Amino acid sequence: MNARAAARAIDALRRGWAVEVRAADGALRVMAVEGADAVTLADFDPEGRATILISAARAETLKLTNQLAAADPEMPVLVERSPWIDRDVAMAIADPVRDLGSPLKGPFRAAPIAAPLAARAALRLARLAGILPAFFLGGDGATEVTVDAADVADYDDAARLAIATRARLPVEVAENAEIVAFRSPEEPREHIALIVGKRDSSPPVVRLHSECLTGDVLGSLKCDCGPQLHEALHQIADAQWGVLLYLRQEGRGIGLVNKLRAYALQDQGFDTVDANVRLGFAIDARDFSVAARMLSLLGIGSVRLLTNNPNKVTGLEAAGVAVAERLPLAIAPNPHNERYLVTKRDRTGHQL
Repeated sequence: MNARAAARAIDALRRGWAVEVRAADGALRVMAVEGADAVTLADFDPEGRATILISAARAETLKLTNQLAAADPEMPVLVERSPWIDRDVAMAIADPVRDLGSPLKGPFRAAPIAAPLAARAALRLARLAGILPAFFLGGDGATEVTVDAADVADYDDAARLAIATRARLPVEVAENAEIVAFRSPEEPREHIALIVGKRDSSPPVVRLHSECLTGDVLGSLKCDCGPQLHEALHQIADAQWGVLLYLRQEGRGIGLVNKLRAYALQDQGFDTVDANVRLGFAIDARDFSVAARMLSLLGIGSVRLLTNNPNKVTGLEAAGVAVAERLPLAIAPNPHNERYLVTKRDRTGHQL
């Protein structure tokens, strides 16, 4: 696995640069639709002929594929380029948030994909980069950044995660706390562990908390993240000892910008599950092996897990961490997050 090649490609897409994705069935030269501007697009595609690569979930909305195909969010679909499809129209094709505000032109026609394995890898690369899975495909000229599909498939934030530093950190719920920072050479986001209490041989109370800027910092009422974070800290402090893992996996792993796009879709009537899928992402794109790696580096092999999400139990145990007990985390709903909590219960299996 060449993790650095995948990391360079992710960084290039975020910067709006072209990337060549290679697979066993061929190579594709791509530029992210949301990263392109008039200058870079003209350089990438001076003739204006580049086709548009999108996910099956988005293509179904555009009536370019069927429900069976759309059930696989990583399935690629290619849209033929018509003369009237400029950068703004391409962005409207890519971003479902714009569907009501600026109805899409059409009709759109699907085209065969010369290298479907490379196309799948490109869509996965977009999701890893936290951008909309939509590309201009084709263009002429050399590409400075290339990546193999196998490296994209194997890209793993947890594999090379290591402890960067640690320090004493008195916090509101406990003065005897220590903060530990983790990072990997390829990934710019640092993950954090807060260890509270005096360590002994008993399994610690552990909370896996995914970053939520809107809830944790701004006090958003649309979710229960902020209250869950604070309640978890109190329960950890009340235990013999425990650990809060603060994971940089905003929006269930789709990133802050895409989470806000999902919020906009929720304002249009979609629930949180359908909003993620409509954007072309998985219902939950988080990688709990990151948490397992952090626990391993801390020398913790068994935990009492503070969660309502059975997938966290499954994810930790699959990565080699024993869950001795699942502890529920009850938070009272408010009028703004009632539907969100019902969706978590009914569609993603959360339970008390």
